[in-house]
Amino acid sequence: MNPAFNLMAAGGYVLAAEDSAVQAKQLQHLLEQYNIRNIICRNGQEALDQARAEMPLLIISDIVMPVMDGYTFCKSVKTDPELRNIPFILLTSLSDPLDIIKGLQAGADNFITKPYEEKYLISRINYLLTNRIIREQGAGDMSMEIVFQSQRFQINSDKKQILDLLLSVYEAAMARNSQLIEAQRQLQILNEDLKSANAELEAFAHTVSHDLRAPLNGIQGFIELLKTDYGKQLDEQAHEYINWISTSADDMANLINDLLEFSRSTRAEIKPEQVDISALAVEIVDDLRRSVYKHPCQVYVQPGISVTADKRMMRVVLNNLLNNALKYSQKSDSPKVTLGMTELSGRQIMYVKDNGVGFDMEKASHLFKPFIRLHSSTQFQGTGVGLSTVKRILDRHQGEIWYESAPGKGTVFYFTVGGKN
Repeated sequence: MNPAFNLMAAGGYVLAAEDSAVQAKQLQHLLEQYNIRNIICRNGQEALDQARAEMPLLIISDIVMPVMDGYTFCKSVKTDPELRNIPFILLTSLSDPLDIIKGLQAGADNFITKPYEEKYLISRINYLLTNRIIREQGAGDMSMEIVFQSQRFQINSDKKQILDLLLSVYEAAMARNSQLIEAQRQLQILNEDLKSANAELEAFAHTVSHDLRAPLNGIQGFIELLKTDYGKQLDEQAHEYINWISTSADDMANLINDLLEFSRSTRAEIKPEQVDISALAVEIVDDLRRSVYKHPCQVYVQPGISVTADKRMMRVVLNNLLNNALKYSQKSDSPKVTLGMTELSGRQIMYVKDNGVGFDMEKASHLFKPFIRLHSSTQFQGTGVGLSTVKRILDRHQGEIWYESAPGKGTVFYFTVGGKN
């Protein structure tokens, strides 16, 4: 049997002060695994009373505790003529260099950092108990003054005590350093994996943009040939089937385009420049009116709106927001869409407002997640990817986006670029 644990067999015990019930139970279980008799107290004062009632072989103490903290408990033990030679271990996070000075002032023998390895704590107990006789033979008052961070501190500990404590701090620092080196190695591996994943994503995007579009273009092309060459020979039911095929093919094409845009919104490099938001919005609205929304709609774009951002990405943001505004307002009696800018708490906030169908905000908590739609495809066409792309782009620009809406009363999307609070 190890000499340290011979002391235990002779009737000694380890005293511990730990206010956390969970950590106290874990410590008790660990000590009992090694047949170490132990008594666990809830704070420093309770543990000090226990030590005076029955002298322990070694003390372990947390630092932050009610009634009496670990430093005060340690100092009380080390200034008591009957208890002063009991080895004292402080459990700490060592988050502040002054922790070491406080430990030296209190007279602690060892620091053990939380969370500790069980085998390491047992080895420290073994070391301190094995060297107890050596410590007692060399014990003697020693007083020194040190200056740390422009403050003077008086240290009253013997040389062996100071050396033990500083070595335990060094050991803990080396362990942390090893952990940091390993974490850095793991980070490098993850970075390589991320590069590989990005390369695979690029390959997938290429497949989507070319290999999937090619057969889709073939479907759409043959639909047109079928209508042109055989349209007169087909009955009304056949024409209805052809229209459904054509609509589904268009929906698939839109979904492919939206997914590609969603993918690019995360990977593409941001190239900031001064972007004339007003001019860009007018251009987008003109394109949408020519190609999709030919119904009468009053559109107002506030002039002079300008931001520093990636122009191509801001085109995607505006295209999605204006497209939604035009789409969801087309069934209104007098559809109206506005792009403007306002100021709130010193921030410039852009907005796109419509007087369309609106939605219930209580049901829109996941609105910016992909494929979330608040209206069925039979009411309004869409893929549910556009707003997710918008949010990703604005996040990358350190911006924000939020909304206000009510059923039948339209919707306002507010958004910022830069200066995220």
